Amino acid sequence: MPKTKSNSLSILALQKFKKNFWGVLSFYFILFCGIVAVFAYVLAPDDSQNANQMHLSIHSKSPGFEVLMLTVPSQNSYDQSFFSQVFFGKKNTDTELPIESYSITNNAIKIIPYSEGEIVGISKEISLDLFPQDLSAKEITNAFVKNQKFILGTDKYGRDLLSRMLIGIRISFSIGFVAVLISLLLGVSLGAIAGYYGGKIDAAIMWLINVTWSIPTLLLVIAITLALGKGFWQVFIAVGLTMWVEVARIVRGQVLSVKQMQFVTAAKALGFTNFRIITKHILPNSLAPVIVISAANFASAILIESGLSFLGIGAQPPMASWGAMIKDHYSYIILGKAYLAVIPGLGIMSLVMSFMLIGNALRDALDVKN
Repeated sequence: MPKTKSNSLSILALQKFKKNFWGVLSFYFILFCGIVAVFAYVLAPDDSQNANQMHLSIHSKSPGFEVLMLTVPSQNSYDQSFFSQVFFGKKNTDTELPIESYSITNNAIKIIPYSEGEIVGISKEISLDLFPQDLSAKEITNAFVKNQKFILGTDKYGRDLLSRMLIGIRISFSIGFVAVLISLLLGVSLGAIAGYYGGKIDAAIMWLINVTWSIPTLLLVIAITLALGKGFWQVFIAVGLTMWVEVARIVRGQVLSVKQMQFVTAAKALGFTNFRIITKHILPNSLAPVIVISAANFASAILIESGLSFLGIGAQPPMASWGAMIKDHYSYIILGKAYLAVIPGLGIMSLVMSFMLIGNALRDALDVKN
């Protein structure tokens, strides 16, 4: 049988989307970043919570820096599940010491701590009793002394920059998803009610939309954040509460257009409830522009969160956030170590650009005129 061409609008839209090179590339990049965000602690060299292992003696090192690292195990043990370690990081209280050299004495490891330049560090002795007793001295050094490489270097606190970047993806993705979810719940609900019922209900909702619209977004986010307090979830809620107005205006306009169509009149004649008509008949025919605006809002949410973290009222230390990383290191741009601020800046730029490109691709694919 000859292959028939599908007339389904969703399949036609998917076919048009597949022909958009930048849209498909952005989709795969976002998918890759999403997988990295979920398994960040599995991929990160520093899998402690928030990748917060500090080594002040090796701060601000350039990408590719290597050093001998002695790990002194903690005497405190935590009963932590595998699930918790994979998704929330290890509760690691081990002490990591960057060293230049080491030797075994009678009952101790003699080390020379890492130091800059020509200054030689003062030697220290660490008792072998701090290590597992069933291991010989050679086995202890083989297990607890490693040559550690920092692929992207270290930040000003001596933390692994690559690990902080990987963990920071979670903040950007989380703020995007939660903010867009809140904006969709509020925007679609209020926009549909205003467009469907009209009259005084429409006037009241439009008044609320216009008042919210007139306040600068960043100023409103700062006000909500200060009211709710500094923190992780407070920023999510604040950003979501400022992004619903665009969704509401678009949904209202779509509902005003769709509710005049004959299938809505037929649904009313059949005695269907207003709730069913809105949810089953009007909204499914109004979601194309909402999908496009959601992609743009995702990018906007990432930028707003980065700006708030840069101002110090976003995700709080020691939580890894790309905006906070730029805040901590922007002064290093004139000190010859611009990569400390440029690397997280490139992360923000690439993720935001991907969402904008996929938004443009969706707009072209869902445009029935093309």
